[in-house]
Amino acid sequence: MILISNKFFGLDVWKGIAMKEKILKSTGKGLLMLFVSLIMMFGGCGLIVYAGVNELPVFIAGGMILMLLGFVLIMGIKVVRPQEAIVYTLFGKYIGTLKEEGFHFINPFATSFNPAAHTRLGQSGDVKSSINVDAAMGKKISLKAMTLSNSKQKVNDALGNPVEVGVAVIWKVVDTAAAVFNVDNFKEYLSLQCDTSVRDIVKLYPYDVAPDIDTTGDGIADDGSLRGSTTVVAERIKKLIQEKVNIAGLEIVEARITYLAYAPEIASAMLQRQQATAIIDAKKVIVEGAVGMVEMALEMLEEKGTVELDEERKAAMVSNLLVVLCGNHEAQPVVNSGSLY
Repeated sequence: MILISNKFFGLDVWKGIAMKEKILKSTGKGLLMLFVSLIMMFGGCGLIVYAGVNELPVFIAGGMILMLLGFVLIMGIKVVRPQEAIVYTLFGKYIGTLKEEGFHFINPFATSFNPAAHTRLGQSGDVKSSINVDAAMGKKISLKAMTLSNSKQKVNDALGNPVEVGVAVIWKVVDTAAAVFNVDNFKEYLSLQCDTSVRDIVKLYPYDVAPDIDTTGDGIADDGSLRGSTTVVAERIKKLIQEKVNIAGLEIVEARITYLAYAPEIASAMLQRQQATAIIDAKKVIVEGAVGMVEMALEMLEEKGTVELDEERKAAMVSNLLVVLCGNHEAQPVVNSGSLY
């Protein structure tokens, strides 16, 4: 399949040849060929010893050839574990991918190819890659679901405030040929696309809900934010990463935001801002309640005729009640033993 494209007038496309995966059928004769190769090697070794004792140089050459053939045959014996695959090339040409688990025999001259064999992606904090496991995998490609947890990166949100974001991505290889041949190193390619996708999506959202911000691109302001719409943001990041890694034969299973905070240089100022906003909101509620209580007190006094208050006395009473009800500390009573005037 050939995909030809260019970037013109905002169309993001690429130009290249996309490889298509071919499943390599195993002969299922791995155990038999192991037995044959061992017989050939031991037989060749015995023939060399026999020819050396009896001074038969022709048989020595024949024994060496027999041992060499045994070594060649044993190179074609491969073991594939569950959820593993091996991409094979023969003299530079892609011949197929071996996915079937078991003990197999393939062309001894076929070589496995995996440019990302020694690349290790960042994992979550409680997962540590083992060098022994990497060595055992060799050129094999894991088909298991794997975790990518890149380092936190600093991004400016929709209001220009720097925030730090960390994302964990669950991914797996679904097309081994595309992963190996379409990109130079599919693990590094995935890591780079994750970083760029996070940056592209995060810059569309404010950290907190802000007025007149359109996060969906429909031209209408909405209440989307990084802190309040985490699931939506993560889903958009996942979708964008998937679009970028399709060419590499990868599937993004899930993406989740694991860390979100203001950058250290503005964190203190933003915390004060949030505290001030919270205080203002609380004060509004207190004042609304105090005004209601003052109105209720004046109405009850007038209805029951307990005391007649002129406008000046009403103003003084309202002032005193508001101070008592809205103050941050308990009011200290003052006893007036004389006249009100």
